[in-house]
Amino acid sequence: MNTYSQPRFISVSQLNFYIKSLVEGDDNLRYVFVTGEISNLTDHYSSGHIYLSLKDEKAVVKAVMFANSAKNLKFRPQNGMKIIARGRVSVYEPSGQYQLYIEDMQPDGMGALTIAFDQLKKKLESEGLFDNKYKKPLPKYPKLISIITSPTGAALQDILNILRNRWPYAEVEIVPVLVQGDSAASMLTKAVQDVDKAGLADVIIIGRGGGSIEDLWAFNSEELARAIFACKIPVISSVGHETDFTICDFVSDMRAPTPTAAAVLATPDRLSEFDTLAKQGQYLSALVDKLISDREKSLADFARVLTQTNPNIEFNKRMENFLRLRDRLFNASEKLINEQKTRNEEFRLRLFSLNPSEILRRGYSVTCIGDKTISSKEQVNSGDSIRIIFSDGDITATVD
Repeated sequence: MNTYSQPRFISVSQLNFYIKSLVEGDDNLRYVFVTGEISNLTDHYSSGHIYLSLKDEKAVVKAVMFANSAKNLKFRPQNGMKIIARGRVSVYEPSGQYQLYIEDMQPDGMGALTIAFDQLKKKLESEGLFDNKYKKPLPKYPKLISIITSPTGAALQDILNILRNRWPYAEVEIVPVLVQGDSAASMLTKAVQDVDKAGLADVIIIGRGGGSIEDLWAFNSEELARAIFACKIPVISSVGHETDFTICDFVSDMRAPTPTAAAVLATPDRLSEFDTLAKQGQYLSALVDKLISDREKSLADFARVLTQTNPNIEFNKRMENFLRLRDRLFNASEKLINEQKTRNEEFRLRLFSLNPSEILRRGYSVTCIGDKTISSKEQVNSGDSIRIIFSDGDITATVD
């Protein structure tokens, strides 16, 4: 008789666990580099995990990158991007699906930092952070200049030398920060915010000397870019050499190709200013001389006109005329009075000569009947009683 053993049954979870142990036990799958194109990308911003698929012309594999690894990426993965992923292969037991657990990834062909730079540049540019209408003008004569840079770098000494030569009248505030490394971006951001909050500086110079794109990467921070954009004080960016460009350069109010150039942009040239002041002084002196000359001529003309139309002269003329008229009036009045006196005297003498009393004193008398004066003998009759008035009295008589 043929005999056979009873089959051994296992659960699905046991099967998946067994397959997982086989996969993870394979040294060839513990550390792999896989190249492919990203598809089905899901970026969970709340958890930080990234889920995606990698595909080529013939196959697709599921992949995941957990937050602790994803936070170190210098660029943002996108669908259609070709990458080289480093990680391990394992099985996700609940679904029994094997997948690639990515620990790091790099763009295939273009560097991660270059892609990250382009992505952030496009994002901030679309938001208007680079628009010229938001650029603040630099002050012509700064009183306080804040320099945000490494205190030990050559760039600082270059800036200080230029400032001392060009405009030694400005006070300089050095804000020491790290300019490369993991904490550099946050230090640079805080320095900009602190200087802006203090509100004492007239202009800010931020930057460092040259270096690789990795050395300059702190100046490509989105947080730093937004802090510079929000800063109320004008910011001059001076990062690296003339050919180096960072996000900091685009968002700042002015970009200097070198730290030395930043110091030149921030200050006027005192010698040039002195020369300008001297020329302006000469111009003002000539202008004042001309104004004085014009005023002197105007005053001379006015004095001449004033002499001709001097109120005192006119007053004196009128006063002379008044005195002359007064004298004429006085003389005429005196003559009139004298003439009147003469006429009065003549009239008085005439009146005196006609005074009845005076006539009576000369031997004449007046004969009256009652109150009626007798001037003719025809006015009386014999026997009338008459009164005869003499100068010294009167008598009564009877006509015979």
